[in-house]
Amino acid sequence: MKKISIVIFPVFIVLFALLITSATATQKPPEVQQPVVKADLPVVGSYENLKVLLKQADNRNQAYYKTKGFGGMRAAQDLMLSSAPANVAKMDAAEVTAGDEYSATNVQVRGVDEADIIKTDGKYIYQVNNGKVLIVRAYPADEMKVVRELNFGDNKFTPVELYVDREHLIVIGHTFNNSPIHSTVKTIIYDLSDIENITKIRETELEGNYLSSRKIGSALYLVANKYLDVYRIMESDDQYPTPAYRDSAEKTGFTGIGYEDIHYFPGSVGPDYLMIGGLNLEKPAEAMEVSTYLGAGENIYASANNLYVAVSRYDTGQEPDGKMKNLILPEGNPAAINTEIYKFALAEGRTVYQGKGEVPGTILNQFSMDEHNGYFRIATTKGEVWRTDEYTSKNNIFVLDGTLKIAGRLENIAPGEKIYSVRFMGDRGYMVTFKKVDPLFVLDFKDPKSPKILGELKIPGYSDYLHPYDENHIIGFGKDAVEVPQPGMAGRGPDTMAFYQGMKIAVFDVRDVERPVEMFKEIIGDRGTESDILHNHKALLFSREKNLLAFPVTVMEGEFSFQGAYVYILDLENGFQLRTRISHQSPEINPYKPEYIADEKRMERIIYINNTLYALSKGVISAHDLGTMDELNRLRLNQ
Repeated sequence: MKKISIVIFPVFIVLFALLITSATATQKPPEVQQPVVKADLPVVGSYENLKVLLKQADNRNQAYYKTKGFGGMRAAQDLMLSSAPANVAKMDAAEVTAGDEYSATNVQVRGVDEADIIKTDGKYIYQVNNGKVLIVRAYPADEMKVVRELNFGDNKFTPVELYVDREHLIVIGHTFNNSPIHSTVKTIIYDLSDIENITKIRETELEGNYLSSRKIGSALYLVANKYLDVYRIMESDDQYPTPAYRDSAEKTGFTGIGYEDIHYFPGSVGPDYLMIGGLNLEKPAEAMEVSTYLGAGENIYASANNLYVAVSRYDTGQEPDGKMKNLILPEGNPAAINTEIYKFALAEGRTVYQGKGEVPGTILNQFSMDEHNGYFRIATTKGEVWRTDEYTSKNNIFVLDGTLKIAGRLENIAPGEKIYSVRFMGDRGYMVTFKKVDPLFVLDFKDPKSPKILGELKIPGYSDYLHPYDENHIIGFGKDAVEVPQPGMAGRGPDTMAFYQGMKIAVFDVRDVERPVEMFKEIIGDRGTESDILHNHKALLFSREKNLLAFPVTVMEGEFSFQGAYVYILDLENGFQLRTRISHQSPEINPYKPEYIADEKRMERIIYINNTLYALSKGVISAHDLGTMDELNRLRLNQ
């Protein structure tokens, strides 16, 4: 049996305002049993001690929620789940290619692959499609056909994302059933040595719901969250089961995690389990290593060497031993929400806990985090945009050392605004904040202990996603905006507010770091125009060598106008040049009823293999000559 380590950390935003004098609050919680120290962290040790820890956490949290009309810990859990994002090594190149032959998924860190709904290996396209996985021979385009359709039997398994390398297809999804293991994150691994007779070689499952994953070479890392029924634990005499996992390389059944292996962070306890599974695809007989933590992750970032898990936590003023400080926090203080970061070393499918850090404020997404030269950078927003008092929003950059202690900081940037996008690139960083205009900040990290703002550009609109063109130019994807007058608050006179308009893409020149310039911009459609790239970086296709930029988009021009892909030529002499628009929708779509857009023909990804561009929806794959953009072939799916 392999070694298993488990840790507990917070899963939700604990909004504690003040200690109330109710019976629950005034009773002294029972003392936690003396923990057994393992891997520099105390362990839960027993089911009884788990209840003690959860009770102490519940006592701390219920005071605030009772004053706000919520329901204590369970309300905190619901709040966290509703507000957490849905659904990582220096990125020193702007391309999202696996070479000159075919495109790869647009990832945050070169060498750290991210799962997606579509992948290619230069000959075949692998697509998650309506509960199935399709394998399509895509190249050459005139021979395009579906060679395999992977169905999953009883429909208890639903594929979500996948990875592909030269030897394996890895399908990640979730299962739901009525057994004691209600839901799992399931991974099915296939041997690709004979693609037309593909064989399943391994399965793994982690109890819980899929958060994210990364693949670094032959090492695969899976991250799942599992909800913990605190009410049942506290009120029932039956012992609540510990989280479980399964690996067909080891045995066919599920293995439960013992409480003697469950660790927790003093002062940071929450009612969820987070499980990290790691395996080495080159060692199929070696069992998956599973680490489980009581507490759910919200965002993850991975470099080639480390995994970081970030969660939001309200600063309750706890001492390291878990006891409360004699501290009364202002009621409804949004400035007291912090982000905790947990660091794990990665090596060939194994994870080793390295330490914990904490910074003020909350993060936007995975791009708010970065590792460079042994330091970890993180961008946060503290407070609320709509507040005009001391708790109005402020934005911050923190630099943490290898032990996750704050080594440098840059705080109180753009008061009254919030972060819309961040991109770290080596010794530079770029951050966009927004409320009425779009300030693009150029950040300097040459001295990690003293980060600086080098320059700032204010323009209408904002960027939801920043992508490097090269070391001196950044592409921004977001929305245009106009500032319009409105009556001000009583006693303050007239004011203005911003209304977003069509989609905006722009190239920013940052060669003069003190005076960044918007070199080129392109406005697509009117208000209501949307693109997956604004919410999911994997929807972007970009190749600097090919001067190629493409993404899916739904265009509104007063009314519905277009759904498909926009394909641009992009260079630093002429800017954006629209090459073509590709749509799989029927030309008979009623422009007054955009709900008539066929979902199965909604554009999802654009990729290329050699000199052929492929546009993909669930119903169609169309192939186009990259030189002329003429359509070469069209394959209808799910017929």
